[in-house]
Amino acid sequence: MDSWDDAVLVGVVARTHGNKGEVVVNPETDFPENRFHRGVQLMTRRRDGSPATLEVATMRMHQGRPVILFRGIASMNDAELLAGLELRVCERDLEDNVLGDGEYYHRDLIGCDVVTGGGDAIGTVTAVEGDGAATRFVVRSSRGEVLIPFADEICTVDIEAKRITVRPPEGLLDVNGQWR
Repeated sequence: MDSWDDAVLVGVVARTHGNKGEVVVNPETDFPENRFHRGVQLMTRRRDGSPATLEVATMRMHQGRPVILFRGIASMNDAELLAGLELRVCERDLEDNVLGDGEYYHRDLIGCDVVTGGGDAIGTVTAVEGDGAATRFVVRSSRGEVLIPFADEICTVDIEAKRITVRPPEGLLDVNGQWR
């Protein structure tokens, strides 16, 4: 088993579903069908902190979330013990999804320096919130947190340089208060 700290979070077990041992998972991935298909092995930590591997026996989507039956989990009582557990995969297992132009893994955006088109440093991306058209960067600046919409019209991403250049509309950065 690879290192827990190097593995990528792909979901969190939310709750049981029915009485046959299935659980609902809150996905932390844009590719739930690829991450949770039959036979996939996921890393987790038991409540006592010890490592464990869960193998997906079946998966179906229900209301936008995976409903999973793990091999060896046969009852609602067994499934209840999984609630709240993080599910992770080794980073090398993520390479099966090829992203298109302008698509990025959140993990690649976190840590990027954010600067204006004029070269003024804004801060560093600490989180990426939302998805699709509602995605925004949470940027730690010298004066606090700055929220910047991730829109092609105002953002240019250079993953290799770990740099995001923004051309914000007038007043956008001022909405966040003092960022300089």
